[in-house]
Amino acid sequence: MDYIKIKFTKESDQLSSDTGRGIEDMFRSMSPFFALPEGVWKPQMDIYETDEEIIILAEIAGVDKENLSVEINTRAAKIYGERTEMPRLKNSTYRLAEIQYGRFERILFLPAPIDADKVIATYFNGLLQIRLAKLPPDRTHRIPIVDG
Repeated sequence: MDYIKIKFTKESDQLSSDTGRGIEDMFRSMSPFFALPEGVWKPQMDIYETDEEIIILAEIAGVDKENLSVEINTRAAKIYGERTEMPRLKNSTYRLAEIQYGRFERILFLPAPIDADKVIATYFNGLLQIRLAKLPPDRTHRIPIVDG
């Protein structure tokens, strides 16, 4: 079975990709949490927020829930897993092969600190949705001074 790899890029896309890779490399050098093995693909994701929460939506169609993991800390979310390749038809020639298979991983830095104990993740129709409750903003407390 022969595959034809096709990649459409523009120079600006390549520059943006190189810049993103440089930033990821910088974080990987600081902590093993950010380590990304070679040959890993990145699913498309959206992050949006309300006053109370941050929502992550990941497009990972074809991934079994058992092959999907999520790790959260107060400032980042790591989503990783594996999409297994569909069985190929014998004696067929692929004319286009864009769907990526194998291991995937994304580390997303959150726009606000979250409560890691208040996270809800759901997976339906190939979309993973993670709802993260924001921590309340720091409040200033007036401390009374007493005679010592």
